[in-house]
Formats: sequence, structure tokens, C-alpha cells
Amino acid sequence: MPYVIAEPCVGVKDKSCVAVCPVDCIHGGDDDNQLFIDPSECIDCGLCEPECPVDAIFMDDEVPEKWSSFIQLNADYYKK
Repeated sequence: MPYVIAEPCVGVKDKSCVAVCPVDCIHGGDDDNQLFIDPSECIDCGLCEPECPVDAIFMDDEVPEKWSSFIQLNADYYKK
């Protein structure tokens, strides 16, 4: 189960999570309003979760219901 970045990241884009990701699966361009985790590359190591200063990173089966749309949003980002 991959990790997902949810709503608290919107507008923040703190890259502390990027620095600790051992497989470089967290991305977000200058035009994006948040960071995204590639579900096909995430190895579920969990290193990113405690690094997020806004608590925006969750296992995909633990994303709060109000942010459940971010599961698909993260996946869709990599279908471009």
C-alpha cells in the first residue's frame, strides 16, 4: 500500500519528505500546488511520513475520508 499526500500539502509543498525518500518517488513541479507520491514506485518505507511538517502523508488505506480523493489525485499525476 503506497503512501499518499493529501490536502494539508496544498500550497505548502515543504520538501522535507523528498529529502528522505530512498526511491525518489515524491515529485511536484513549479506549476503544481502540492507534492505527489508515485504509487507504482513507493516502497512503503514510511520515512516520508514523520518528516512532513503539516501531517499530509498517509498510507492509502488510512487517508481520512474527507481527503480520500487525494488517493486518485496522486495516482493520476503520474498518468500524464
